[in-house]
This record gives sequence, structure tokens and C-alpha cells, in this order.
Amino acid sequence: MGIQDIIEGKKQWRAHMARVKALPPDYQIVYKEIQKYLFKIGPVDLTNGNLLSGIVDFFEEGAAAGKGVLELIGNDVAAFCDDLVKDSRTYADIYQESISGKPGTAEK
Repeated sequence: MGIQDIIEGKKQWRAHMARVKALPPDYQIVYKEIQKYLFKIGPVDLTNGNLLSGIVDFFEEGAAAGKGVLELIGNDVAAFCDDLVKDSRTYADIYQESISGKPGTAEK
């Protein structure tokens, strides 16, 4: 990863966050909670950027339709996030596999 890649990544992240800041306040609060939760559980494919930008797209459509954020995702943010990443591997999964001693995984 070169310096240009880092600069481009920062530009993309800033543009992404500008989209988040353009959302209504209740959407922003829920987005930040989703972001915290996803960073905590660590889905492996989170780094490709499609998941978070897809959530912003979903929120922009909901806001344009005049819906409240809880109408879109329900009352349980964690359950919403779990449904989003239910088929994705997480770093926690990789760690559990490595300490369980399953064949084909690293052992300590």
C-alpha cells in the first residue's frame, strides 16, 4: 500500500462521513452505533467498504421516503447488524478457530 492509496482511502472515508453527516440526526446516531458494533465484531469484509456505504445508501433512501430510522432497522441495532453479517466471517471466528486447534488453522 503506497502513499497514494492511503491518501485516496482518506478521501473516500471523508466523503463517506460527509454523507453520514447529511443524514437526519436520528439516522446519524444509529449509524454511529452500527459502525461501533461492526468495528467491534470485526467482519473480515468490512474493510472493502461496501457494507458501510450500503448502510448509508439504505439510510438515505429511508430518509428521503420520510421514514424514521427505527422503522427501517427495528429497535435492536445489534440484531440488525448481526443479520447483516450473519454469513460473513469475523475476526472473532478466525481467532476461535485458531485456538480450538482445528486442522488447517494456526496453533499456539
